[in-house]
Amino acid sequence: MIELFGIGVSLQPLWLTLKVAALTTLILLLLGTPLAWWLARMQSSFKIVLEALVALPLVLPPTVLGFYLLIALNPDGPLTQALRLFGFEGQLTFSLTGLVIGSVFYSLPFAVQPLMHAFEALPTRLLDAAATLRAGVLDRFFTVVLPLARRGFLVAMTLTFAHTVGEFGVVLMVGGNIPDATRMVSIAIFDHVESLEYAEAHLLSGMMLVFSVVVLTLVYGLNRRFAVKVG
Repeated sequence: MIELFGIGVSLQPLWLTLKVAALTTLILLLLGTPLAWWLARMQSSFKIVLEALVALPLVLPPTVLGFYLLIALNPDGPLTQALRLFGFEGQLTFSLTGLVIGSVFYSLPFAVQPLMHAFEALPTRLLDAAATLRAGVLDRFFTVVLPLARRGFLVAMTLTFAHTVGEFGVVLMVGGNIPDATRMVSIAIFDHVESLEYAEAHLLSGMMLVFSVVVLTLVYGLNRRFAVKVG
């Protein structure tokens, strides 16, 4: 709990939100990169269906996605039952784990789509040239793909992090509103507004606004710097 301008507000929802956003971004970079690469190189007509599934959270109401995730992650759900076969005894819903899983699904297109577009824009002749020089798959990725697609990675990281910070419906459905456990900043702001505590809502909203502007300014600055170097 801190007090600014005579207003007391808990910082726990803010720290939890940043933690979930950071974990979600990291996980989606690890999972989204091979998925985006696979989609970018796919030639099958089935690619349209896969792209639609990846983009589904863009048009699907968050409460609908949250509802089905709640069913899948509850103690009797299929995912939890499958994990129990490997000795998992914890709870996925109304926990940090559930928040991260829900955020990964909800922010999936914000990571995959920028990476896929960056991979599709890569000159294939450079990859072919590296292959003729006997560069392995990982060698080509780290020495050719990663430097050329770094702007795509930067956009994916920024959009994923920012989208996770601002999510509401999915985290409310999957994580609930448990103080000091699953109450993220968007839910805390809603609680303050619902309780007519506008000063506290203003303070939290203002902090998130300043944070978002600073992060985006740094990202766009780095993005422009990369563009100048490439040019």
